[in-house]
Amino acid sequence: MRQSFARKWDLIILDIRLPGPDGLSICRALRREQSYVPILMLTSKSSELDRVLGLELGADDYVTKPFSVTELIARVKAIFRRIESIEKTVPGAGKSIKIGSITIDPASREVTVGRELINLTAREFDLLLHFACHPGLVFSRAQLLDQVWGYGHEGYEHTVNSHINRLRAKIEPDSAHPSLIVTVWGVGYKLDPEPQAASAA
Repeated sequence: MRQSFARKWDLIILDIRLPGPDGLSICRALRREQSYVPILMLTSKSSELDRVLGLELGADDYVTKPFSVTELIARVKAIFRRIESIEKTVPGAGKSIKIGSITIDPASREVTVGRELINLTAREFDLLLHFACHPGLVFSRAQLLDQVWGYGHEGYEHTVNSHINRLRAKIEPDSAHPSLIVTVWGVGYKLDPEPQAASAA
């Protein structure tokens, strides 16, 4: 399968059960690309594992089959509203955000730690950007699902945990003792705008 997607798409709808490369494989390849494109996955009603994997790989939402055209359109509109909302919350009209040694460029969707360019998935980038736009504020897992994923995926709070862990592994000096994205026990997570000594995960 080609690993480059030259054409700019507004949104991609992928059926997981495609002939040849399946939807999950295509989603994974798309998320390796520099440019971000929203992805909506189509899954079977009984395939919870596929839905979770799709979200883990960076899909923005999913629709279970069978579905109505009205539901599909509603989910697409929800994705676009989420993207628009994230763009509006970025301070400085797209200017870079700097937190300690981390620089976030919303326009190019690039993150650097020091001088090193960090390879984040689309969802990891959105999660970090959301925290950076609200430094010091605590978000529950349900709030992050709603505000970053753009749709309430009930029962998938563990998806937030895995994304937080992967993000920490990429941007924290010591991911076992994170000092930037910290856990607020019994509540959720927050970004410490002035990270001090490493704290417990």
